[in-house]
Amino acid sequence: MKRDKISNAVIRRLPRYCRHLAALRREGAERISSSELGKKMGLTASQIRQDLSCFGEFGQQGYGYNVDSLYQEIREILHLDREKEGILIGVGNLGCALLQNFKFGDSGIHLSAAFDVSPHRIGTEVGGVPVLDAAGLADYLAEHQVSVAVLTLPARFAEETARLLMDHSVRGIWNFTSFEFEAGEEHPDVVVESLHFSDSLRVLSYLIGA
Repeated sequence: MKRDKISNAVIRRLPRYCRHLAALRREGAERISSSELGKKMGLTASQIRQDLSCFGEFGQQGYGYNVDSLYQEIREILHLDREKEGILIGVGNLGCALLQNFKFGDSGIHLSAAFDVSPHRIGTEVGGVPVLDAAGLADYLAEHQVSVAVLTLPARFAEETARLLMDHSVRGIWNFTSFEFEAGEEHPDVVVESLHFSDSLRVLSYLIGA
């Protein structure tokens, strides 16, 4: 089924399926029903079946789902079984935290390099990833097939950097800056995923009330 026929809500639930199934695998579970999986995820059994039916036939009547098989199937749907080259731009506090603690490999990303302007960072390694001079970013992009870029640099540099990335065929941008942007009509195949920690915290503030 074509991706554009699947709702954004379903797509954004897929990583949750992956995460819960991974936990079940670690616990040694071999199978699970849609009702049991739904309880773990706060969804109905009907919603589980409806979501999965967007991608094919999974599970058996009276048996449920094979945990390992469904986990592997969802990894394939998310293209996590195909490693993509990625880079990180901006090795400040947040960039360092991601390099040192975030398991990019679990999301199918191999971080080949990080970029920064600080002489104190250039030439070092953070989390096993070499930090290169940001002045050489364009040359690096021309020589490597980078699919994903993580932006953790100051917001004032985000747009210019994003345009450079898109012009060099980077198809996915994980944007942690406060600057919001879209790929635009000239780059229809590029996807920008922006994360704003403050937005999430402000929603929490609203939900807990005064």
